[in-house]
Amino acid sequence: MSVQIDAVDNAFTILGDLGSIREKRRARSNFESIGASFDDEDKILIPFSTEEQPNEYDNEEKQYSAILRLLDKFDIQYTKTEKAQTFVQEMDKENEDFTDFSVKAKNIRNNEHESNDFREFTTVIEKNLKRELYDLQLLSSYHLAFSQNACNFSVPGAGKTSIVYSAYTYLKSLPTENHKHVDRLLIICPLAAFAPWKKEYQECFGRYTTVRELVGVTPDTRKTHFYSDNYTEITLISYQSASSDMDIENIKAYLRRNKVMVVLDEAHKIKNVTGGKQAEAILSIAKYATSRVVLTGTPAPNGYQDLYNLYKFIWPAKDVIGFPVNYLQVLSEEKTPKAKQDIGILIENISPFFIRVKKSDLGLPDAIENEPIKVPMSKTQQTIYEYIEKRYVDYFENTTKSDGFIDKLQKAKLIRLMQCITNPKLLNRALDEYLDEDMSNDLGIDDREVMQLIRSYNPQDEIPPKFLLIKELLEKIFMKNGPDGKVIIWTIFVQNIFDLQTYLNGLGIKSELLYGGTPNENDDTPEEILTREKIIEKFHNLDSPFKVIIANPFAVGESISLHKACHNAIYLEKNFNASMYMQSKDRVHRYGLDDKDIVNYYYLLSKDSVDETIHKRILEKEQRMLELIENEDIPLLNMNMEDSNDGDKDDIRAIIRDYHDRKNPEP
Repeated sequence: MSVQIDAVDNAFTILGDLGSIREKRRARSNFESIGASFDDEDKILIPFSTEEQPNEYDNEEKQYSAILRLLDKFDIQYTKTEKAQTFVQEMDKENEDFTDFSVKAKNIRNNEHESNDFREFTTVIEKNLKRELYDLQLLSSYHLAFSQNACNFSVPGAGKTSIVYSAYTYLKSLPTENHKHVDRLLIICPLAAFAPWKKEYQECFGRYTTVRELVGVTPDTRKTHFYSDNYTEITLISYQSASSDMDIENIKAYLRRNKVMVVLDEAHKIKNVTGGKQAEAILSIAKYATSRVVLTGTPAPNGYQDLYNLYKFIWPAKDVIGFPVNYLQVLSEEKTPKAKQDIGILIENISPFFIRVKKSDLGLPDAIENEPIKVPMSKTQQTIYEYIEKRYVDYFENTTKSDGFIDKLQKAKLIRLMQCITNPKLLNRALDEYLDEDMSNDLGIDDREVMQLIRSYNPQDEIPPKFLLIKELLEKIFMKNGPDGKVIIWTIFVQNIFDLQTYLNGLGIKSELLYGGTPNENDDTPEEILTREKIIEKFHNLDSPFKVIIANPFAVGESISLHKACHNAIYLEKNFNASMYMQSKDRVHRYGLDDKDIVNYYYLLSKDSVDETIHKRILEKEQRMLELIENEDIPLLNMNMEDSNDGDKDDIRAIIRDYHDRKNPEP
């Protein structure tokens, strides 16, 4: 029993004695599982995977290996036609070339490279860029230009945008017939990143360029842009817009017609490996791009499986990772010697095509972590807080089981405690902004006297003590000039943003707001509308009409740089989310600071309250995260941090413990 393998017309075919496959149900079923068609009597056809008719194999090499596996499994002898042999030889040669290419990319990553090639690269960069890159930026840019398709997993504030522009500049300088030549950028990113990409271009090159922002426009307008013959160097589009069915086809046509570098900024947004529409849509355009770039400071927040789509995007026809996605999740969770060994192999496989600049590499001046200011609560606030804290701690202690509703109820009670420590007025508001549904009826308070205090509490009548401390801090900060005399105030709750602004307005202190309701700039935005881009631009001006921004970290966690405008951050309150807290700190402490710049962090804590517990827990989490970020090539943050039920339970236990320590101090 013998068959022959052929390769022709974008398909493998099996010829010869086919009865052992056709007539045995198990064998036939196995071959059908790899895409085999039995319609032709004389051959079994196994088409290559295409966009129109995809199968589970990313490339022909995997498909060919699957065929050989099945032939061996069913003890079927085989030979290869001359065409098949040639095809396999070409695949082997391509793999050898890619292996050599990967070794060179890894050597560059490790700062081991040909000096002449690097000198040629730096000559182009020095000629075109007005900004001087630090050494690791220059190396990262050279690595990206050489690789053409690569990831940058550097921490926020490392200058990833400049790295991309530098690599793009070099690739653009290559002759048009060079397969690496590009002359356009398609940047897929959150709306908040549009302005930084435009601003960074001007700072890198000292000039403006043609930019099209495809936000707030009709699908027909986007289609017209993608099919236009007019040259636009930079196209900015959001993940949501780029993922629509109509836009995906237009983008593919655009990439086929032009030499485009496609950049995924905040690329963790495509990490979903379970059929998410956004991830699938973005992945489908990859093979049409001339150059592919992935940018994210959190490449694997939930586990190594988050890397799968990132590498599938940069090398859609290569199995760089070398492990199936399901096993990547196993590697994230298991601690066996075999798992540790395979993690080492995984990192080795992916290392040629990623660079990661850590915060310690940036040479930043140390920020000053000022001692927390413990603020006594007002009498009314204290009465309300102590009453609901006792009831909630009792609830936490007596709730042993866990399910979706109970977890949500615990979260609601935590939020209520956090609201009370700054501004009891918030207790009158629904929790729609923080939970999936309104849990406002779950205060669990039935004491009429306390409820009356909550309903009657008015910050205009009784100014929250933390607001008074803000005033004192601002008076000291305003005595300084430039960035040292400006401040960003972080608050978790949107109503606090409004109430604090109203209070500061009454003092004659002008401020602007950055939160979810602050509009983003687009082509249709009326001139009189104050967008977040205009706010940030004005804040950077020496004669800015305001020296204070009040911000919500939920809405300003990504792509915002304030370090050149502001060197002070005040935390009105925090929650237990360490990732969000660290991102907020990075807005004012990032690459570009001068050695003499002094960044100050100020923390206001309501005395003898959950505020102190939150601060202590957040510092513990921050320390663990920093250790992971600095010591691991691919830090699994959420796997080791607070974004889990176990983390939430640890927070609850800390609240209970600190409560009893306050009520029953040791003698």
